[in-house]
Amino acid sequence: MSSPLGDQKGKGTLDPALRQRLLQESRTPWRGLRRLLWLALFGSAGLGSAVMALRLSSGNDVPLGDLGIQLGALLLFAGLLWFDRSRID
Repeated sequence: MSSPLGDQKGKGTLDPALRQRLLQESRTPWRGLRRLLWLALFGSAGLGSAVMALRLSSGNDVPLGDLGIQLGALLLFAGLLWFDRSRID
């Protein structure tokens, strides 16, 4: 049976696919967890913005500061998702 660490007789070589995955993870640690967090916060800001837009369309008052915070959060988390995207090295 082949080990993912390669030959155990002193060579110490890694499987090339495993080595590539480890190098990628060392360049971008916790990437999947970060993207999940950015996506959840982006969705939350989008939902908050939609609720405020519905309140505005029904004629209710929405404080301008609250609307600014929601739109700012929406732009911030969209930007974080954009900058944390997968790039071809």
